[in-house]
Amino acid sequence: MYKKILITLENGPADATIIPHIAELAGNFGSEILLLHVADGFAARCFDQLKLTESEEIKEDRAYLEKVAEKFRAKKLSVTTLLAMGDPPAEILKIAAEEKCDLIAMTSHGHRFFGDLFHGSTITKVRHDTNIPLLILRAKKI
Repeated sequence: MYKKILITLENGPADATIIPHIAELAGNFGSEILLLHVADGFAARCFDQLKLTESEEIKEDRAYLEKVAEKFRAKKLSVTTLLAMGDPPAEILKIAAEEKCDLIAMTSHGHRFFGDLFHGSTITKVRHDTNIPLLILRAKKI
């Protein structure tokens, strides 16, 4: 059913909600997994234009993706990683289409109105601009 699942990761506590869920789902369907983190700080957004070198944050994000990938590989699952840079919703949509993903898995923090105004809502932007099915899990409170 799901040949390729894109998992958006934040490099934060919310990821602990989605990782085990998708590991089980991918195992049941024999799905390939694409782990995606979108770095969106100043260095990431201006990386190409200003020909910047990788910041410590970007290096940490790459290491984090590889660490998570190893958890999936330990379960004999097929996984690749991708660190994108820029606007998270735009990058998620672009990569999901380019990589021909048939499920996008994300976590939600459960912000409501004012929280979304201050924090923005990547999920809202993604869900309005894709035809790819979404799996959204509410992040566990830690």
